[in-house]
Formats: sequence, structure tokens, C-alpha cells
Amino acid sequence: MQAFSIGSSAGDLLATQYDPEGPARHTLILAHGAGAGQAHPWMRARAADLAARGVRVVTFDFPYVTARRKVPDRAPVLIAAWRAVVDDVARRWPDVPLAIGGKSMGGRMATMLVAEPDAPAAVRGCVALGYPLHPPGKPEQLRVAHLGAIRVALLVVQGGRDPFGGPDDIRREFAAAGAHPTVVDMPFGGHGFEVRARDARQADEYARVADAVSQWLDTLQPAAIG
Repeated sequence: MQAFSIGSSAGDLLATQYDPEGPARHTLILAHGAGAGQAHPWMRARAADLAARGVRVVTFDFPYVTARRKVPDRAPVLIAAWRAVVDDVARRWPDVPLAIGGKSMGGRMATMLVAEPDAPAAVRGCVALGYPLHPPGKPEQLRVAHLGAIRVALLVVQGGRDPFGGPDDIRREFAAAGAHPTVVDMPFGGHGFEVRARDARQADEYARVADAVSQWLDTLQPAAIG
């Protein structure tokens, strides 16, 4: 694990890289959710899980976390931060296939970046771990308007007990918006893939998440789609 700084329009962003023991097959930039930064144990553990499977993982803090604010920045600021991190990482490891993604809000912002007309060409795929399809209890407030513009491969790993929308909701609403992701069901998982003891072992659930992401990364095309 190694920390480094990335310059952006909102100031320097702190990033951390998790390297596999051998050569990295892929680089995945993984953004945190709204409630906690990259140092949260969940983020560190998921990054380590993937590094153990041959994936270099880079995490970073959005500007509001760096500034020790609790309320997330507006989408344009979050997306600008995403773009700065992608540009930096693509320069550092130009010969390793690059994908981006994140937990909840971080994954949603990643999908918004790759939906932009000038999305970074280096990005070959996008991963959403627990996509926040709608606020809990408000299924009418869908966050899907941008999805039809995505032109890279898309993976959504979604818990069956996720209050932000389950796997079937993801398939239905993404398709209606013009997107057709690979969806991996985690039937017993909540928004962060937490499980009840009677349903599954927590370690097994997290391992399934890491396996799904690692195996999907291996299917990506050698160049950006579109």
C-alpha cells in the first residue's frame, strides 16, 4: 500500500495504490461512497481483496473528504475529481488495462464520467458496487438518466437486500434507460454486501464480490468500446 498525491482543479487529492504481488493484469480505480472516505475499513478490505487477485487498485478521497466536510460535493466537482485521477493513473501505468468504479455514490459518479461525450478514452470498463438506483423508500426517484450514453462495458454487483434497489430493479431500469450491464446478484447482501449470519458467511460474500469483479475485468476488450 502506497500513498501519492494527484493535482486537480479542487486541490490535491490523496490517493492510495494497492499492488498485487506479481504483475498487475488490470488497474481499477475504486472510489468511496458518500459516507466515508478511502481509509474506511470496507474500502481497504475490498482493495486488498482485489490486489490478492492480481488487480492493482487505486483509491482516492473526493475533495469534500479531504476538506473534512460531511456533505458530498456536487456532481460536477466529483466528476472533475474523477477525471483528474483517471488522467494521472493512465499516465502512470499506460500499458495496463484501466477500469474505474466504486461503492455506491463513487460508482454512480464513475458511470456519469464514462457517460460524458468526452469520457477518458483510456477507460475500458466501469464497475458499480451497490449502485444507488434510488433513495431508500423512494423508488420513483431513479438515477438513470445518463446511463444510455455509456459506451464502455459495465458491471453492477448488487445485493438482494439493498434498499437502494435490488438486482432485478437494476436490470429493468438500466435496460429502460438504454444500458445493458452485466449484473451479478448477491442474494443475501445489503448495500455494502453485509449478510445475516443465518444466510451466509461474511467472508464468503466478500470473496464472491472480489471474484466477480476480477473475472469480469478479464473479459474486457483491449480498447474502449465506441
